[in-house]
Amino acid sequence: MNTKALSIPSLRPKTRATAEAWGEKGHSYKPLPIRFRRDGFDYRQIAREGDAAMYEQRWSGPSNTSVCYEVIRIRRRKGFQIDGRFVEPAEVYPNSEAWGVDGFTLTDKDAAFAKLKEGARGSNTSVEVNTAVQTRVVITEEKRMALIAQRERILK
Repeated sequence: MNTKALSIPSLRPKTRATAEAWGEKGHSYKPLPIRFRRDGFDYRQIAREGDAAMYEQRWSGPSNTSVCYEVIRIRRRKGFQIDGRFVEPAEVYPNSEAWGVDGFTLTDKDAAFAKLKEGARGSNTSVEVNTAVQTRVVITEEKRMALIAQRERILK
């Protein structure tokens, strides 16, 4: 007696497994890649806490290898239509204009982890102060002191 197991084909087409992040209002965002390559550098996510992440940035040249760390505040963009196709909502890496506010490059791994910890605490205050300094916006001494006090409370 032949007792071979029969395989029954699935009626539904198979889909690839994908990771998704969920936003405040239940929107699904395509997450940042764990690894990617850009402008000759290899990036690898080595830590993530909430909306803050740390990537190892590696450049392998003909004579040497250079390693730095990028700490970023993750932003999200909404989905949109372009040329008749829908581009899904996604988490985004800061662009060069946001560097120094939403992204930082550090050469020391411990300093990068400290910066990540600061970013994970949601320190919007330091972002406000940095933005004011970079754009040369004048803020009142009262506002500056209030921001510093708020930052100290967050960091405790």
